[in-house]
Parts: sequence; structure tokens; C-alpha cells
Amino acid sequence: MTQETLAEAPYLDVADPTFSIRSQAVLEAREASWYARTNYGIAVLRYDDVMKLLRHPKLRQGSYRWPELSGVHGGLFARWWGAMLLSQEGETHSRLRRMANPAFSPKLITELRPKFQALANKLIDGFAAKGECDFIAEFTEPYATGVICDLLGLPFETWRELADIAAEMGLALGVTFKQDLATVEAATARLLKYAEDLVALKRANPSDDFVGMLVQANADKSQLSDQELLDMIVLAIFGGIDTTRNQLGLAMATFIEHPEQWALLAEQPDLARAAVEEVMRVRPTVTWVTREATEDFTYNDLPIKAGTTIHLFSQSATSDPAVFPEPGFDITAERKPHFGFGGGAHHCLGHFIARGDMTEALKLLAQRLKNPRFNGEVKWLADSGNTGAITLPIAFDPA
Repeated sequence: MTQETLAEAPYLDVADPTFSIRSQAVLEAREASWYARTNYGIAVLRYDDVMKLLRHPKLRQGSYRWPELSGVHGGLFARWWGAMLLSQEGETHSRLRRMANPAFSPKLITELRPKFQALANKLIDGFAAKGECDFIAEFTEPYATGVICDLLGLPFETWRELADIAAEMGLALGVTFKQDLATVEAATARLLKYAEDLVALKRANPSDDFVGMLVQANADKSQLSDQELLDMIVLAIFGGIDTTRNQLGLAMATFIEHPEQWALLAEQPDLARAAVEEVMRVRPTVTWVTREATEDFTYNDLPIKAGTTIHLFSQSATSDPAVFPEPGFDITAERKPHFGFGGGAHHCLGHFIARGDMTEALKLLAQRLKNPRFNGEVKWLADSGNTGAITLPIAFDPA
């Protein structure tokens, strides 16, 4: 597609609050072209193109300027957002990932698995007998936050406070960021104080757990500064709570729509790991990944100017019929990789933890909650960007 025909490409109004990443408009745009024009640049719609552009050398992570674009030019959150791992490129990004990698290792997840199981069972015990619950309020939110408590060595009883802090800090990612700035700043300050207290504790009592490993990496200040250490811990808390909570809610909703798959998972709990991957393919909480062009270049005959925002529509890509001729939900099918954890240099650092805790949760839920079904109105976040259920009332037959 040449510059001359750029205006003829499909257009998607992603700023419309009713826009859905799974809409017919997106499917028709994907059939017509590999990309669409949007209010915020280009949306890439097909699997092969998303795969290539995730790793393109002339693209950088694209959301680093969010506070500035929201009219926020200073403060604790803007400083943290601009300095954290996800906003870095090049050598700084590589150095931070290198220092953090040991704290996110598969070995750590193996050690935490019994805690994930105990936490999931404890929460299910709280509502199993009554045969109904709000799956978000009674399971996914305390579970996602409880996992972070285990990771940080905090008592489970602190989960409510951490969840509230993360929710208030998360207002920064919405269109009302500037209006909510006072709340966001207060939450960021509280989370940074949490991180400071944890670091002080681990320096006094060295350990090889998550925070202990990060503190060990911080021993060489030239490799991981004191501020970078705190920023990393804040990112682990803030990022870990929101995504796991939303993804598990999307998993339950998907299985309710495919009851035969839920029954299969209950019969074969070893399919839980595959179930996580399949859910993240068909209903990812992160429905697109953002990149920004660092210089002018041409892709598929399309000239792309430096500074252009490029949204890689992972939700659209992983149902692309050219790659997934039978894209229906099937936890036994072998699939090409999804993009729920991003890709390339910015592939999610915490993916081992997310995969591990969601695997254990789904395994136990399928065994203990039979025949789950919707039990009232489900309230959803917008079906684009980062999505999920706000409330998810379900009924089930206790095992």
C-alpha cells in the first residue's frame, strides 16, 4: 500500500468509548488490509505483521510519553513512569532486565507454586459452599494481590490495602489522569514507601526471595541504583495485580461460554498451562501493544514517519484466519505464540510468575467449581486497550 492510497485504508475510531477490539469493523478491516488508520496512528491487524513489527529495529516501546500526552509534566508518577524498565530502551533497558532477570526466574515460580495452590484453595473455601460468588471481588482480586504478597514476603492480610493502592495508581492509565492526579500521586507515594520498607527489611535480613535477589543486584550501584531498585519493585506490584486479576476474569468468562472445555480441564488438570495460553490468545487483557517509530522507514510499501504511533492489535492478530484457520477456543490445540506478554526486547519480564499463578488457579477452580455460569449482570471495562471484568457474578455446582 503506497502513500497515495494511505487515505483509502480502513479507519477505526479507537477513541470511541464503545469501540470493541473484537468488533465486526476490526474483522472487516483485517480482511481488507494489514493495517488500519486510527485516531492515534496506525493499527496493525494481521499476525505475521504484528510478529515482525514487535521486533522491528526502528520501533521503540510506545507508551513512555503517556503522562506528557495527558498534560502531566511532573510529579512522582510521571518520574516513575519515565524511569521504569518499560519506558527504557537500548543499553539502559538491557542493563535493568539483566539485573532483574534472576528475581523473575522459573526456579522462583517452582518454589512459589505451593503458595499459589494454598491461596487459591483458601479463597475458594470462602465461597464454595454457597454455590455463587462475584468472581472478581471474591477470587481474582484477592488472588492476584495475594500472589504479590507472597512474592514480596508480606502477610496476606495486607492484600486489600495493596489492591486499593494499585487501583488508585491505575487511574493514571485512564483518560481522566490529569483530573485524578492528586489520588494518583498519593497512591504512588504509598507504593514507593512500601518498596523502601521492603528494601530496608531485606538489607537487614538478606534472603534469596524476589526482593532479596533485587537487593543483591543493587549491591553494585553502577548496575542497579537505589532508585531503580525501588522503581522495579513498584512495577512488580503495580503491573502484577492488574493484569492477573483481569486475565483470570476473562478466563472464567471464556470457559463459561465453552462449558465442554471447562469439563475437559477438570478431567485433565495437566491442561491448565495450555489453558492459560489459549485464554490469552482468544481473550487477552492486553489487547494491543504500542510502539513508536524512532526514524522514517518503509514497511510493506507504507512509508512510516518518525514519531508515528503504531498499535499492534494482538487480539486481532491471534484470530487471523491466515494463521489460525480454526481459531475457536480449544485448550488441546497446538497454536503459534500469542502476544499477551508482548514480544521482542519488551517481552513481559514477569511472564513466568503470571503463567505460574494462573495455571495453578485454573487447575483448582476447574476441579472445585462445576458447571460455572453467569449469575447476573457482568460489568466490563472498555473492550480495548487493557480490558477485563469489573464485576463477574457466577453460580456453580460445588464439587
